[in-house]
Amino acid sequence: MAAHKHSVLIAGGGIGGIAAALALVRQGYRVQVFEQAPEIGEIGAGIQLGPNAFHAFDALGVGEKMRSRAVYTDFMVMHDALDGYQVGKIPTDEKFRQRFGNPYAVIHRADVHLSLLEGAQETGEVEIFTSTRIDRIEQSDAGVSVFDQNGRRFDGVALIGADGVKSAVRQQYVGDPARVTGHVVYRAVVDKHEFPDELKWNAASIWVGPNCHLVHYPLRGGEQYNVVVTFHSRQQEQWGVTEGSKEEVQSYFRDILPKARQLIHLPKSWKRWATADREPIGQWTFGRVTLLGDAAHPTTQYMAQGACMALEDAVTLGQALQASGHDWQRALNLYQHSRIARTARIVLSGREMGRVYHAKGVERLVRNDLWRGRTPERFYDAVQWLYGWNVSNCLDAGLRELGLPQPEGMSAAREPAAVH
Repeated sequence: MAAHKHSVLIAGGGIGGIAAALALVRQGYRVQVFEQAPEIGEIGAGIQLGPNAFHAFDALGVGEKMRSRAVYTDFMVMHDALDGYQVGKIPTDEKFRQRFGNPYAVIHRADVHLSLLEGAQETGEVEIFTSTRIDRIEQSDAGVSVFDQNGRRFDGVALIGADGVKSAVRQQYVGDPARVTGHVVYRAVVDKHEFPDELKWNAASIWVGPNCHLVHYPLRGGEQYNVVVTFHSRQQEQWGVTEGSKEEVQSYFRDILPKARQLIHLPKSWKRWATADREPIGQWTFGRVTLLGDAAHPTTQYMAQGACMALEDAVTLGQALQASGHDWQRALNLYQHSRIARTARIVLSGREMGRVYHAKGVERLVRNDLWRGRTPERFYDAVQWLYGWNVSNCLDAGLRELGLPQPEGMSAAREPAAVH
């Protein structure tokens, strides 16, 4: 690994920003991270991690930290929330791990961030500035300068905009509007002793109903459970996070099966997310500035891949630098060409999956027939495009689009190198 010791600037200290910092340090760079919040950390509750996320963790050097904090599921399951019918079930057992080279797991969002942050701090090459908002960006052929809200200037060889769904970096270079969905998500964490015994499944579980759904799965060794409910709001929504109201959430689930409806009575407090995404864009690199994670491709939650895509972005960015001989403009172009179609597929698939989850009337009957009799192998085939990503194939799309040869030392093989 070459020791370049040039500074790379990263706007945003969330999962994507810290993952990018780790990827860049592994390519020999110092990193400065600018976080708006007064403390570095994550809000939210649980997230799901596909095998692609674990491939990314391994490439970033934090695989073992993450594995020690994750809960490994036995299956993913979907039930109809009106009558309890099991719509589909995907085993995530040893055969799943053999197929994709890594497990499926669930974890608290803060534990993902902590593992990445520990990895970054252990390198000694990542400097984090909190309470720092990037207000202005200037760049030349040789580098980038950013200015914070107090007029302080920071210089680096490149800027990574990993500053989330309301990205200031994206605003300066793209300036496109958010697409507010009207779907509202309530998230909470419930202690094990308060969670119903009949729902203590070691699974990522979803109950799908007309214009709504409910999700639950274990966290932190099964000592807690993540509870997420989503509904189509009756009112005009503004993108953002607020405190939730138990009365509001209960008003949307009156027709749901009691077994599923009991979930909404469990939390003592809720966080309320009014969700949005953006239309996929064909360019998110501008000279020595690029976007990453939610800043590049904000998506709804229906594919459970938002954090996973940010992790993939970070690994791909590092690999693009290596493949381009650390020519930043070539590397950032290769990075975006490697990621645009895949992340757009997640955004568009998320919209369609939201429709599937929330089907009503005859569409609900069609939804309930979609996977009848499907074998695990057929389920695995259907998600190969998603879970088959790994460090050896992460540049394939970009290399193909740009007509470039496979770099020496990188294999285009699709089979994972190891099974964890």
